[in-house]
Amino acid sequence: MSKVCQITGKKVITGNNVSHSKRRTKRKFYPNLQTKKFFIPEEDKWITLKVSNAALRTIDKNGITATMKEAKAKGFL
Repeated sequence: MSKVCQITGKKVITGNNVSHSKRRTKRKFYPNLQTKKFFIPEEDKWITLKVSNAALRTIDKNGITATMKEAKAKGFL
């Protein structure tokens, strides 16, 4: 499964490891993804999402229903 947040759309980005002598080699920066189950009271069911820590904070603030609606509008879900 890909390393993409289903709420915010965060994904792997590339950059460089930079040594003391300033030699650069390629590396990847991974998002902090967690697999979580959420209960949606409107549909009376549980769903499993792969979300970043930032998305968990957004869900805590706005609620799962509003956050999912916004993610669907942006095309992440």
